[in-house]
Amino acid sequence: MSINEAKLHDFMGKAVTDMGAALHAGLVVIGDKLGLYKAMAGAGPLSSAELAQRTGTAERYVREWLAAQAAGGYVAYDAATQRYSLPEEQALALAVDDSPVFLPGAFQLITSALKDEPKIADAFRSGQGVGWHEHDPGLFEGTERFFRPNYAANLVSAWIPALDGMEARLRKGARVADVGCGHGASTILMAKSYPNSSFTGFDYHKPSIEWARKAAARQGLGERVRFEAAAAKDYPGQGYDFVTFFDCLHDMGDPVGASRHVLQSLAKDGTWMIVEPFANDRVEDNLNPVGRVFYCASTMVCTPASLSQEVGLGLGAQAGEARLRDVVTSGGFTRFRRATETPFNLVFEARP
Repeated sequence: MSINEAKLHDFMGKAVTDMGAALHAGLVVIGDKLGLYKAMAGAGPLSSAELAQRTGTAERYVREWLAAQAAGGYVAYDAATQRYSLPEEQALALAVDDSPVFLPGAFQLITSALKDEPKIADAFRSGQGVGWHEHDPGLFEGTERFFRPNYAANLVSAWIPALDGMEARLRKGARVADVGCGHGASTILMAKSYPNSSFTGFDYHKPSIEWARKAAARQGLGERVRFEAAAAKDYPGQGYDFVTFFDCLHDMGDPVGASRHVLQSLAKDGTWMIVEPFANDRVEDNLNPVGRVFYCASTMVCTPASLSQEVGLGLGAQAGEARLRDVVTSGGFTRFRRATETPFNLVFEARP
């Protein structure tokens, strides 16, 4: 075997970077949980002792945490003063919960998913699935915190306006079913934005439904928003003006069956909005940093979820437009188009 030393060294450099990133994920979760980033935001340069005092934490741990953050470029270090600061750009991503680039939820999702590695390894051997409900509970909260800023930045301002006539209908008053709603972030956001419309969030995961109900109550949304435990193939109701699926169609074991049920539940002039992770149709066109994140998440969470259900189609998080079109039209829809996109999402409009 002939080894190209330059290629080997290049690969080892990538691997070392990944080792640091994997370990660093846990430190981001700790920084978020203990308020370390928030305490640094706008505070100017701080010593480890000053940050520990501000957050009620132990200085020796904070000192090591800060050094790791500086090595990763998450905070800045001034060697002359031995103080650390959080630049405004990093603060926007790490310390502002409603920022469109807020990141700690993603790291919470990642570290929670890794706790289930033994289950996923067993699934590799058996070919069986691992249901969403079988994961570490931190995954549910992390997922909501990861997706919510993106929805807040795009859903009302760009995605719904890209649909044919839907924004006007929602402002006037429409019946909406948000399927696979999880903790209800998307449902609540729409309800707050369109007060003349009524919304029902559906998810098969009962603990998430309970969470969503409490979140809606805190927002004072009253009877305009309800949450019910139901699956995508059997949620109740007919004549919905608008049905939404946010980042969940690819997780379903029988997405064609879900598509068929959506069609039955829609009004004749209704619209189905499907938001999915951004993906090209060919694997080779997804071999980039965003595709890597989605393929990894799909291996640990999305594909096992689909394989745990009936049919078990296993679309995966990088399904791409062509496969999604086939799913939707196989369910009976005659119109399907890409309404808009972001670097992280594809937004489709389907109509009867």
